[in-house]
Amino acid sequence: MIWKTSHLNWDLQGIPRVMGILNVTPDSFSDGGSFSDVPRAVDRALQMAGEGAAMIDVGGESTRPNAVPVNESEELRRVLPVIKEIVRQSSVPVSIDTRKVQVAREALEAGAVIVNDVEAKRTDPSMWKTVAQFGAGYIAMHMQGDPRDMQQRPRYRNVVDEVLEFFRQGIDRMMASGVKKEQVMLDVGIGFGKTLDHNLALLRALESFHHLGCPLLLGVSRKSLFEALLHVHNPRERLPAGLACACWAMERGVSIIRTHDVGETVQALGMWQALKPSKRND
Repeated sequence: MIWKTSHLNWDLQGIPRVMGILNVTPDSFSDGGSFSDVPRAVDRALQMAGEGAAMIDVGGESTRPNAVPVNESEELRRVLPVIKEIVRQSSVPVSIDTRKVQVAREALEAGAVIVNDVEAKRTDPSMWKTVAQFGAGYIAMHMQGDPRDMQQRPRYRNVVDEVLEFFRQGIDRMMASGVKKEQVMLDVGIGFGKTLDHNLALLRALESFHHLGCPLLLGVSRKSLFEALLHVHNPRERLPAGLACACWAMERGVSIIRTHDVGETVQALGMWQALKPSKRND
């Protein structure tokens, strides 16, 4: 399967890829404040690239549960210098993690090639028109509600069916706004307006999303579902569970794993790939 991001064509068939998370925020749930100045943020991006990250996802607004929204000017102040420096110092592709159209536009102008949109449930098509204009890759994530209220008693009749239908309708609307289907990647949104049972149902049903015709990304790194299920309270101690989910996801055809822990995830997926049966006829 080919995924197109600006001038890049990604052949995702059978190749594990990792997206490194770079939060330039003071309040993200596990690394808030760690990379809130430009030199440290860029150093972290280069470190993740050196560890094998295929792309770096830069975010200037926390989307953890109960997060306080950030205004456009502040988000731009946080992300643009970082994106410009990563692009200047490295060839690693940059993704902008944002819900705001103007932030996406200015990030793409600064050299980002992907928009990671946690608010793909849009009524205004201007984000999609911006993605179409730049030919950027677009990651459409499912979220019930918004970060301020998404974990307040989320409800579904059937979470898998409803997320599938959300993507079916969304892909049609994106294409009507000029986005080509080969630009679109889907993220079921683990932890975004879902209970533990909803998250587990989606993880078990990942293969159901392939018939939509778009590659899949999974982000479970350090998520609170591991606290609810395994009683691991410190987000930084949830790596083993995240690696298990990454290998599970890759076995079910997910193309990209989004993670804070790049080196460990690259190593785990490399071993997973080495153990897969060879397709050669010996």
